[in-house]
Formats: sequence, structure tokens, C-alpha cells
Amino acid sequence: MNNIDQQFLDYVVKGLVDNPNDVKITRTVDEMGVLMTLEVNASDMGKVIGRSGNTAKAIRTLLRVVGMKNNSRVNLKINEPEGGMKPVAGAVMKSVDEAMADLNI
Repeated sequence: MNNIDQQFLDYVVKGLVDNPNDVKITRTVDEMGVLMTLEVNASDMGKVIGRSGNTAKAIRTLLRVVGMKNNSRVNLKINEPEGGMKPVAGAVMKSVDEAMADLNI
């Protein structure tokens, strides 16, 4: 597939962020398909995620389209940078698993 999906993700994300040199993309292939793991500078997480996660959803949708065109299933995982989630005073932080359980999906 010549890593077209990785080149696409690299182009899109570097166009969104203020620190394009900090963008790291890891591509792994297994029986489930292609997993793209994205790491960005902590200050750029908001730009990649977007309001209510809309930017991340759009990027994932476009990656799936690129994957379908190349007969593969592409998923995107966005790694949280070290120190990325700073707790708000008095707020209770939940793990991703706890938050997903709250959504009842």
C-alpha cells in the first residue's frame, strides 16, 4: 500500500499543529487492519482533538476512506502526551475505561 495512509495523516496533522516537528506517527499492521498511532506536542492536542472531538472524528473518517480505497481497515489512536491532562481544582479525573462505561456504549 506504500504507506499512503501514513503520508496522508502526516500531511493533515502537520497542517493543523503549531509544532509540526513534534508529530510522530507509528504504523502497525495486524490481522485487524492498520493501526496508526499519533503523538503530538502537548500544546497541540486541542487542535488535533477539536471541539467535542470533532476534528479527531473527521481525521478518523478520512483515514477510513483512504483505507477503503486501498482495501484495508485503518484506525487512529491519539496518544496523550506526558502531563497532557492537568486536573482542574476539585475535579475527579476518570480513566478512559471509566468514561467509556459512563457512555453505556
